[in-house]
Amino acid sequence: MRPAKSSTTSWLAALALAAVIAISGGLVAAQSAPDSENGRYSMTPIPEGVLRLDTRTGTMSTCTKNGTGWACYAVPDERVAFDAEIGRLQAEVEKLKGQFAAGPTVSGKVDEALPKSDPLKKAPPKVADGDRKIEIPLPSDQDVDRVMSFLEKAWRRLIDMANRVQKDVSGKI
Repeated sequence: MRPAKSSTTSWLAALALAAVIAISGGLVAAQSAPDSENGRYSMTPIPEGVLRLDTRTGTMSTCTKNGTGWACYAVPDERVAFDAEIGRLQAEVEKLKGQFAAGPTVSGKVDEALPKSDPLKKAPPKVADGDRKIEIPLPSDQDVDRVMSFLEKAWRRLIDMANRVQKDVSGKI
């Protein structure tokens, strides 16, 4: 009878162990799932409405209330744009390295240096040998009157400003 009792005891112990594991597994699952406590989204108020964070995916959205109800729009992820730009630049660097390793693209060697020329530089005026004079156009009377009018207005404003400052300072002392 002794062996039968031992197998029944081990069977009961295995059953009890399985029950304990099932119960503790349920508790661990309940603790690791914050969705049941706080929900999937975390909301933060902002002046435009609400900032919504998806706790599962990490995406963020701005939610605003309009005449028909609430509308949420995904916030652009700058990290994705940065990663795309880094990838593009790395590909361009590799392409340029390949071109550089291939050698020069010039088909033939030039023995002489090319003449230096500046396309924006004006050519010297061509004058006859006896006609070497410089003409400077003078402003018209109308141009001089406009400049004088501007200077008079500026001077009057400066004097008015100095008088206001002097009155403010003398009034506060």
